[in-house]
Amino acid sequence: MTAETSLSDVPAGDELHQPLTVGRNLFSQAMTVLAFALTALALLPLFSVLLEILNQGIGQLSWDVLVNLPAPVGVTDRPDGFANAIIGTLIMVGLASAVSIPFGILTGIFLSEFATSTKFTRVVHFMLVILSSVPSIIVGIFAYGVVVLATKGASAFAGGFALAVIMLPTVALTTEEALKLVPNSYRLASASLGGGRFQTTFRVILTSAVPAITTGVLLAVARAAGETAPLIFTARSSQFWIQGLFEPTPSMSVLIYNYAGSPFSEQNKLAWTAAAVLLGIVLFSSILSRLITRKRSTR
Repeated sequence: MTAETSLSDVPAGDELHQPLTVGRNLFSQAMTVLAFALTALALLPLFSVLLEILNQGIGQLSWDVLVNLPAPVGVTDRPDGFANAIIGTLIMVGLASAVSIPFGILTGIFLSEFATSTKFTRVVHFMLVILSSVPSIIVGIFAYGVVVLATKGASAFAGGFALAVIMLPTVALTTEEALKLVPNSYRLASASLGGGRFQTTFRVILTSAVPAITTGVLLAVARAAGETAPLIFTARSSQFWIQGLFEPTPSMSVLIYNYAGSPFSEQNKLAWTAAAVLLGIVLFSSILSRLITRKRSTR
């Protein structure tokens, strides 16, 4: 079709097989270039922060940093590290994941497959959206009033509770959306073969949505691992090894927050190293989850 030929001169249906005009091709290419340019512009601050963390933190990284406790300021005859903060972060994120991931996935399944288009579903969905947008410091205050005051002290359990509240709406909403993306033909095919509602949901639909659900879970875990404000209220911090789930517990995010504002240069350097290690932990968990999900999908 030439530029002078209008679509009205082309028989019905033939316009789908005609090449685009020069003007539309140029417009399409220009919009593609603009989209890539804006994407690169949006990612530039993120990559600059990542490069700065790696540049400042990798140089101080060593085995001693990963296996030793923080040394007092000015002490140079003993290694300085944050092994207790690494363990504390893993414990609290593990506690939060153990609660929020199964409950979040089950909530998403219920909203998508068993209670669709009802008033109750809309109310629960709205509450999850509101909860996902609540500032983390408000969640910390809530956990402080519910757990810390009840147990008479800051603890890993209180920190895990706060992180679970933060993770739950993210996991539930991403699970709901992932299940909605599964084609309805899968449900019809399972039903035609005699599959019941539970069989179709848990053996067909859920299996097909595992990669998307995994993405949502990883986003929730990454956010929980980097939260600082809730843990300041609930877990506090400690310079020693963890004594129990109901004792003050150090974490990577709180250590970075404290050391970044410290007047001592050695603690400032350790904060950069802790940030690099935290990024590595999140990246390793993401890669490991992807590998497990890919093997399961292949099977």
